[in-house]
Amino acid sequence: MQKNLIEYLESTARAFPHKEAIVDSTHSITFAELRSKALQIALAIHKKNPHYFKSPVFVYLPKSYKSIVAFMATLYSGNFYTPSDVDFPFAKVSLVLTQLKPSIFITNSVYKQKLIDNGIDSALVLDIDSICQGEECKGNNRNILPLPQEIENVLGRCVDSDVAYTLFTSGSTGTPKGVAVAHKSIINYIEWFRDEFEIAENERIGNQAPFYFDNSTLDIYLSLSTGATLYIIKKSLFAFPAKLIEYLNAHKINMIFWVPSALGAIANADILSHMTCENLRKIIFAGEAMPNKILNYWRKYIPQAIYANLYGPTEATVDCTFYIVDRVFEDSDALPIGKPCRNYDVFVLSESNEMINTQGEIGELCVRGVGVALGYYGDFERSKEVFVQNPLNNVYEEKIYRTGDLVCYNEFGELMYCGRKDSQIKHLGYRIELGEIESAAFGLNAVQNACALYDDRDKKIVLFVSIDKSCEVVESCTLHSLITRDLAKTLAQYMLPNVVISLETFPLNDNGKINRKELKMMYENTYKLNDEARIQSAICGRRGGG
Repeated sequence: MQKNLIEYLESTARAFPHKEAIVDSTHSITFAELRSKALQIALAIHKKNPHYFKSPVFVYLPKSYKSIVAFMATLYSGNFYTPSDVDFPFAKVSLVLTQLKPSIFITNSVYKQKLIDNGIDSALVLDIDSICQGEECKGNNRNILPLPQEIENVLGRCVDSDVAYTLFTSGSTGTPKGVAVAHKSIINYIEWFRDEFEIAENERIGNQAPFYFDNSTLDIYLSLSTGATLYIIKKSLFAFPAKLIEYLNAHKINMIFWVPSALGAIANADILSHMTCENLRKIIFAGEAMPNKILNYWRKYIPQAIYANLYGPTEATVDCTFYIVDRVFEDSDALPIGKPCRNYDVFVLSESNEMINTQGEIGELCVRGVGVALGYYGDFERSKEVFVQNPLNNVYEEKIYRTGDLVCYNEFGELMYCGRKDSQIKHLGYRIELGEIESAAFGLNAVQNACALYDDRDKKIVLFVSIDKSCEVVESCTLHSLITRDLAKTLAQYMLPNVVISLETFPLNDNGKINRKELKMMYENTYKLNDEARIQSAICGRRGGG
């Protein structure tokens, strides 16, 4: 029985030593080379501190094949990794380091000095460039050598409940939370996905997610477990949809797992109407709600592909539910998040901790099973708030994760995402899900993107939209009146936005999702200071739809 993720690489390096494992913007590396380089760094970790075990290794590298080498080296050494973006302000990095307290850092020759300049002891820093030199790092394509005895000894002590990685997410207070995820949780997730979507060595996976974002877990370990090739797509390409499609075609990418915003950029630019996407057959998305308007665009131009909506918080090991798109949806419809992934159980609890099974009744989604994370690293108090005893079980200890997400069942028995508990508002005496307003806005012909916020002080619903520039301009009509007129066809009067603001582009966070915090700041610091008339007519009206 598999107990460590590194067993994927061990098996695949023997089965496909010559095959390209990872291709980034400047280099490619085979599975044999990946194994050899990772082992050299693992030995360097062991040499630096032979007793370092089940401990954090901080990976401070630009996104490239070297990052994955560092991850594998960490696992070979019996430790767990935490990746960071080298472009983050170091004040943000310091918050993570304060929580994590790593004693070993892996970086390259360029960023080593940056760590030292920010107070990191040079004796704790491993330079991947200086270690991975010489013939021993090239791998032996004819004969995969046995593991060094030091590594064998360490791996022999590992168990499947050991931490594999700790990924830090921003908390509501701004203090980062380090989600500690075990090997067994990731193995369960990867094995499910591999079986469900029939992933094999001929897959060519186009990676979008940053490595500090848990969506990247699927890309990395699908490749390592099957022999599929992982293509690390440059972040800059996602700003140029036509060039992005050219890249997918040039490398014959046949599977992607992206956030909906990345797919939306291509749809909003109408790229697929004049550029074919020749090889794409599996289009998977997660991380935020997928508007059916965007999905319908992709389904129109690539009808032969499998489309699947995955849902899950980092605390549930990437994803815990899925829906394979199997029917027609209107643009204004919400997309289901579906049913539990294998070896997960998800259930809906009312505010009084009673099970909800009734269609349309909203409650909090809870998760139990092997995918539930171990908790927040070094923060037992916050862990106790959401990793709790199952209130439906009063006979033995059973930890569940309370997601804070509101869901309900539809007429097909599928789960529907309704929004966050902290985004459910009370307005004019009614409880309102801001996500329902966003879904309705996405259904309007003129709207390309939408995000609803609530002004608690002035009790106003604020809707940000981006407008399709090709829509016909209507004179003597404000954006606010136009949007609310069309929203009134699907929403109750009390749910209509009080303020509508048009943006050409939406700010995105580090993971490529809409940055709601920044939008709230923009509203408070800029738009709210203007008079109401100017806010409501921010950019002239354009024809909506219904």
